[in-house]
Amino acid sequence: MRHLERRDWLKLALKGSLGLATLSTMQLGLLPRALAAGRAVPQGYKALVCVFLYGGNDSLNMLLPLSGQSLLDYQAARQSLAVADPIALTPRTAIADGLGLHPALAALDPLFHSGALALVGGVGSLIRPTTLSEVQAGKALLPKNLFSHNDQQATWMRGQDPHSPDSGWGARLLELMYDVPDFSSCISLAGTNLWQRGAALSPFGMSAAGVPELTALKGSSKRASMLRDIQSRLFSSQQHPLADQFALSHSQAQSRSAIVATALTQAPALQTEFNNANPLALQLQMVAKMISVQSLLGVGRQVFFVGIGGFDTHDAQNAVQPALLGTVAEALSSFYQATVELGLSEQVTSFTMSDFGRTLSSNGDGTDHGWAGNQLVLGGAVNGGDLYGQLLPQRLGSPVDMGAGRLIPALSNSQLFGSLAGWFGADRSTLQLLLPELSHFDAGALSLFKI
Repeated sequence: MRHLERRDWLKLALKGSLGLATLSTMQLGLLPRALAAGRAVPQGYKALVCVFLYGGNDSLNMLLPLSGQSLLDYQAARQSLAVADPIALTPRTAIADGLGLHPALAALDPLFHSGALALVGGVGSLIRPTTLSEVQAGKALLPKNLFSHNDQQATWMRGQDPHSPDSGWGARLLELMYDVPDFSSCISLAGTNLWQRGAALSPFGMSAAGVPELTALKGSSKRASMLRDIQSRLFSSQQHPLADQFALSHSQAQSRSAIVATALTQAPALQTEFNNANPLALQLQMVAKMISVQSLLGVGRQVFFVGIGGFDTHDAQNAVQPALLGTVAEALSSFYQATVELGLSEQVTSFTMSDFGRTLSSNGDGTDHGWAGNQLVLGGAVNGGDLYGQLLPQRLGSPVDMGAGRLIPALSNSQLFGSLAGWFGADRSTLQLLLPELSHFDAGALSLFKI
């Protein structure tokens, strides 16, 4: 479908469902592509899908040694939380004492061995490369409020420490690559989030069921009547900047919802099965549907955000974490299969983020807030079947244990983000602006992609 046809299709869709005031907003919505026509923009289509695991996933228990002294150290540190019967992985790069996968992640095992899944080990929020001696001497430049949920969620979403502007690297990436990113390039299935907040860009919110219906103006209630009256007055006589902005925002919300809802009517029926009882799977199912209509929306790059909570396992970890990991693995597996079905697996990369890792030591029934952890990167373009970074020694008192089994990262999360952004199309100068702290690390340490 040619670009002109997409524009005409969208205009016709809006004319059939919205009034003249909203049509002008539709024309405004097409402006980003018109502005981009005069500059070099990335060719083809690619999407990044951020899967946020809220609460601080004990990802050290996702990957573990299989034998030898490493296993004995792991069992001594983890005590009753040690994982039994892990799945033996065979990474391309041999790992001393082997590499095991938490059995709840069994759905990801075939994806690892087929080369679609990469494991990133020993990664965390780092401002500078840091050693235990620097930490003990008080000379390490540590992230602000290192073990705080809110602060560390924000650090992962910003892509740098809080000295940065109040924006996330997902939105900044789009804004650096496009003069005016289209609203449909930035979509959240899990509410507002810092990762998708930019200087002029914010996420378009959806639910797993689709586009929420704007019902405030409907019905016969006094509130609905009052809102209709306000809207009528604002649209007919816009004489105040605040009134103008309100009218524009409301009109944009209506038009954007109509654009997406109309596009979704053209989405093909997916044959891939998604578990209706799995909330993360349902979010990713809608992401797959949105990806299937990206040509109708006319966007070359998209960032999606999905999330699931419950990972703050201070207690009942042996019951809670396996269920959560199983939910994540099942959802990611179905989503990847859907991208294969759509013929877009090499153009879509999903990855996990979480607040932080957790302590190696048990508090009796769970773990407390830690630092380094492990993450997943999945997609057809991923050079998978291997562990990138390190399987950190899971031994209390090791050279990377800053106390109570809080492990110092071997990799900065900015290195992970840089690899993802590079695949997405960011050049070196863009990466420097996007991730200032990346200059303090080896930007090429993670070759996560085939090209």
